[in-house]
Amino acid sequence: MSGLAAGAGVDAGALGLTHEPLPAEEVLAGAPTTAVHELATLGGVEIGGVEIGVWEMTPGTATDTEADEVFVVLSGRATISFASSGVPDLEVGPGSVVRLAEGMRTTWTVAETLRKVYVA
Repeated sequence: MSGLAAGAGVDAGALGLTHEPLPAEEVLAGAPTTAVHELATLGGVEIGGVEIGVWEMTPGTATDTEADEVFVVLSGRATISFASSGVPDLEVGPGSVVRLAEGMRTTWTVAETLRKVYVA
């Protein structure tokens, strides 16, 4: 399944995802894997320039450079640390809604496999 047809629905919490290892240079601890499934595309092109999908990461610690994004955590637990001074660590779990800005450097420490729905 690549994207959702208009009028279609999916259980984002039960959606089967295919995981891949993260690049070694991003992994700080453990052997985390990630998976992504785009939900809102039209012929492989984002709708209105916006990408909507489900993303998941297994336990471990990894770094990332963020896109402009808002997400809602469906399941799991993690701590997001920000390289920017003055931004406190953020504990996230089911129901957390988070806004990230383009270019933010983050470190994700996932304690329980984290699944989120994102809009980027």
